[in-house]
Amino acid sequence: MSLRFLLTLAASCVLALPHQAAAQLADAKALTAGAVKKILAAAEAKAAENKWNVAIAVVDPGGDLLGFVRLDGASAGTAQVSLGKARTAAKFGRPTKVYADRVLADTLTFLSVDGVYTLQGGLPIIVNGRVIGAVGVSGVTSAQDEQVAAASIAAVVP
Repeated sequence: MSLRFLLTLAASCVLALPHQAAAQLADAKALTAGAVKKILAAAEAKAAENKWNVAIAVVDPGGDLLGFVRLDGASAGTAQVSLGKARTAAKFGRPTKVYADRVLADTLTFLSVDGVYTLQGGLPIIVNGRVIGAVGVSGVTSAQDEQVAAASIAAVVP
């Protein structure tokens, strides 16, 4: 083999590396600060429309808090519950109603899973089949909490 051939081969390998590395990485959507503000504003509007005093938590896919508001008149306990609902929906990628229904159907094993809130009102935010975050709401009935969460997600994910 000639030196020229070996240099050409080496250069080809080096030039191909960025393309191979890029092929191993996925492009994923993420919640921006602007999107979180829009989610919270839509949730507040839905709650105000119905005169519901709720707490609203928005989290990333790992359940870390991105945004939160507790509306006037919402009890102190709603803060923890809304965050728990959001974290459950984000980490498991399903509405928290799924787990509430399972407990009601006598599948009590979910009560032993650390950090799982088995109360309706937490919804994952899914884009292109991937969970990019979640919203949890607490303060009124569980079904009403979920209505607020759904309205807030609809503001950023049509």
